[in-house]
Amino acid sequence: MQQHIVTITNKWRFYMAKTAAGKNSETMFRDAKAFSTFSVTDISKAKEFYGTTLGLDISEEEEGIGINITGGGSVFLYPKEDHTAATFTVLNFPVDNIDEAVDDLKNRGVSFESYEGEMKTDENGIFRGAEKNTGPNIAWFKDPAGNILSVIEMK
Repeated sequence: MQQHIVTITNKWRFYMAKTAAGKNSETMFRDAKAFSTFSVTDISKAKEFYGTTLGLDISEEEEGIGINITGGGSVFLYPKEDHTAATFTVLNFPVDNIDEAVDDLKNRGVSFESYEGEMKTDENGIFRGAEKNTGPNIAWFKDPAGNILSVIEMK
Protein backbone atom coordinates (compact mmCIF):
# COMPACT_ATOMS: atom_id res chain seq x y z
CA MET A 1 0.00 0.00 0.00
CA GLN A 2 2.76 2.48 0.94
CA GLN A 3 4.60 1.86 -2.36
CA HIS A 4 1.33 2.34 -4.30
CA ILE A 5 0.75 5.74 -2.66
CA VAL A 6 4.32 6.84 -3.46
CA THR A 7 3.88 5.77 -7.08
CA ILE A 8 0.63 7.71 -7.43
CA THR A 9 2.17 10.74 -5.71
CA ASN A 10 5.22 10.70 -7.98
CA LYS A 11 3.03 10.35 -11.08
CA TRP A 12 0.86 13.23 -9.86
CA ARG A 13 3.91 15.44 -9.21
CA PHE A 14 5.26 14.72 -12.69
CA TYR A 15 1.85 15.42 -14.20
CA MET A 16 1.51 18.67 -12.28
CA ALA A 17 5.04 19.76 -13.21
CA LYS A 18 4.37 18.95 -16.85
CA THR A 19 0.96 20.57 -17.08
CA ALA A 20 1.42 23.53 -14.72
CA ALA A 21 4.21 24.97 -16.82
CA GLY A 22 2.85 23.59 -20.05
CA LYS A 23 6.20 21.90 -20.48
CA ASN A 24 7.98 18.87 -19.16
CA SER A 25 9.78 19.05 -15.83
CA GLU A 26 13.17 19.54 -17.50
CA THR A 27 12.18 22.97 -18.86
CA MET A 28 9.55 24.19 -16.41
CA PHE A 29 11.86 26.77 -14.75
CA ARG A 30 13.31 28.21 -17.93
CA ASP A 31 10.68 30.96 -18.17
CA ALA A 32 9.75 31.04 -14.48
CA LYS A 33 9.81 34.43 -12.81
CA ALA A 34 11.90 33.39 -9.81
CA PHE A 35 12.27 35.55 -6.71
CA SER A 36 14.34 35.58 -3.57
CA THR A 37 13.31 35.77 0.08
CA PHE A 38 15.07 36.49 3.33
CA SER A 39 14.04 37.31 6.86
CA VAL A 40 14.22 40.50 8.90
CA THR A 41 13.63 41.25 12.56
CA ASP A 42 11.22 44.16 12.13
CA ILE A 43 9.03 44.73 9.07
CA SER A 44 8.43 48.43 9.81
CA LYS A 45 12.19 49.10 10.00
CA ALA A 46 12.70 47.09 6.80
CA LYS A 47 9.94 49.05 5.07
CA GLU A 48 11.56 52.35 6.07
CA PHE A 49 15.05 51.23 5.06
CA TYR A 50 14.24 49.58 1.72
CA GLY A 51 11.46 51.97 0.73
CA THR A 52 12.70 55.33 2.00
CA THR A 53 16.45 55.05 2.55
CA LEU A 54 17.17 52.96 -0.55
CA GLY A 55 14.23 54.36 -2.53
CA LEU A 56 13.00 50.99 -3.78
CA ASP A 57 9.46 50.21 -4.91
CA ILE A 58 7.93 48.16 -2.11
CA SER A 59 4.53 46.61 -1.58
CA GLU A 60 3.00 45.61 1.72
CA GLU A 61 1.79 42.05 1.83
CA GLU A 62 0.00 40.20 4.61
CA GLU A 63 3.10 38.12 5.39
CA GLY A 64 5.80 40.80 4.86
CA ILE A 65 6.95 43.22 2.18
CA GLY A 66 7.73 42.77 -1.47
CA ILE A 67 10.53 44.66 -3.16
CA ASN A 68 10.18 45.19 -6.89
CA ILE A 69 13.57 45.53 -8.53
CA THR A 70 13.93 47.37 -11.84
CA GLY A 71 14.32 44.88 -14.65
CA GLY A 72 11.74 42.47 -13.31
CA GLY A 73 13.40 40.99 -10.25
CA SER A 74 11.73 40.79 -6.88
CA VAL A 75 12.54 39.99 -3.28
CA PHE A 76 10.18 39.13 -0.46
CA LEU A 77 11.07 40.02 3.14
CA TYR A 78 9.32 38.35 6.02
CA PRO A 79 9.54 38.81 9.79
CA LYS A 80 11.21 36.11 11.84
CA GLU A 81 11.44 36.31 15.61
CA ASP A 82 14.65 34.30 15.85
CA HIS A 83 16.21 35.91 12.76
CA THR A 84 19.93 35.44 12.33
CA ALA A 85 21.54 37.58 9.66
CA ALA A 86 23.39 35.76 6.92
CA THR A 87 27.18 35.95 6.91
CA PHE A 88 27.16 36.49 3.14
CA THR A 89 25.70 39.03 0.73
CA VAL A 90 21.97 38.44 0.22
CA LEU A 91 21.30 41.21 -2.31
CA ASN A 92 23.54 43.06 -4.79
CA PHE A 93 22.65 46.36 -6.45
CA PRO A 94 24.54 46.94 -9.72
CA VAL A 95 25.68 50.55 -10.20
CA ASP A 96 27.54 52.40 -12.94
CA ASN A 97 29.78 54.37 -10.58
CA ILE A 98 30.58 52.90 -7.18
CA ASP A 99 32.01 56.13 -5.74
CA GLU A 100 28.84 58.08 -6.56
CA ALA A 101 26.62 55.28 -5.21
CA VAL A 102 28.55 55.05 -1.93
CA ASP A 103 28.53 58.84 -1.48
CA ASP A 104 24.78 58.97 -2.17
CA LEU A 105 24.03 56.16 0.28
CA LYS A 106 26.25 57.71 2.96
CA ASN A 107 24.26 60.94 2.54
CA ARG A 108 21.13 58.88 3.21
CA GLY A 109 22.61 57.57 6.48
CA VAL A 110 23.93 54.20 5.27
CA SER A 111 27.16 52.98 6.89
CA PHE A 112 29.54 50.75 4.97
CA GLU A 113 31.40 47.73 6.23
CA SER A 114 35.16 47.75 6.59
CA TYR A 115 37.16 44.61 5.83
CA GLU A 116 40.83 43.70 6.12
CA GLY A 117 42.88 41.02 4.44
CA GLU A 118 42.11 39.64 1.01
CA MET A 119 38.97 41.79 0.63
CA LYS A 120 40.44 44.94 2.21
CA THR A 121 38.23 47.97 1.72
CA ASP A 122 39.44 51.54 1.39
CA GLU A 123 38.49 54.52 3.59
CA ASN A 124 35.11 54.71 1.81
CA GLY A 125 34.30 51.04 2.41
CA ILE A 126 34.99 50.04 -1.20
CA PHE A 127 36.87 46.92 -2.23
CA ARG A 128 38.66 47.98 -5.42
CA GLY A 129 38.93 44.62 -7.13
CA ALA A 130 38.79 45.97 -10.69
CA GLU A 131 42.01 47.94 -10.24
CA LYS A 132 43.80 44.84 -8.89
CA ASN A 133 42.18 42.43 -11.36
CA THR A 134 40.82 40.45 -8.38
CA GLY A 135 37.10 41.04 -8.86
CA PRO A 136 34.63 43.90 -9.16
CA ASN A 137 34.58 47.14 -7.24
CA ILE A 138 32.07 46.47 -4.46
CA ALA A 139 30.98 47.99 -1.16
CA TRP A 140 28.96 46.17 1.50
CA PHE A 141 26.42 47.55 3.94
CA LYS A 142 23.76 46.09 6.22
CA ASP A 143 20.03 46.52 6.55
CA PRO A 144 18.52 47.11 10.03
CA ALA A 145 18.31 43.32 10.58
CA GLY A 146 22.02 42.86 9.82
CA ASN A 147 21.53 41.31 6.36
CA ILE A 148 24.49 42.09 4.11
CA LEU A 149 23.76 44.02 0.91
CA SER A 150 26.12 45.52 -1.63
CA VAL A 151 26.55 48.01 -4.40
CA ILE A 152 28.65 46.51 -7.16
CA GLU A 153 30.11 48.44 -10.06
CA MET A 154 29.10 46.99 -13.42
CA LYS A 155 30.83 48.64 -16.35
